[in-house]
Amino acid sequence: MPIIKSAIKKVRKDKKRTKVNDLYTKAYQTTLKKIKKGGGDVKKLISLFYSQVDKAVKHHVIHKNKAIRLKSRVSKKVSTKK
Repeated sequence: MPIIKSAIKKVRKDKKRTKVNDLYTKAYQTTLKKIKKGGGDVKKLISLFYSQVDKAVKHHVIHKNKAIRLKSRVSKKVSTKK
């Protein structure tokens, strides 16, 4: 456990930030699972997935290249299913 006051505060802040970052990550991961299952309107799900990934990039949760890779793989999977 940290002893210095600023280190204690940093631990508190990191816990809060981790929770928020996990929300962004889990949001696009659950949508990705729904897309892979194929249930529902796929176009709406893809649009939702793209926006969730973009928000994760905007908040520095994932890298922009990872976002591009995820989008590319999803679009490739959907285009081959048709």
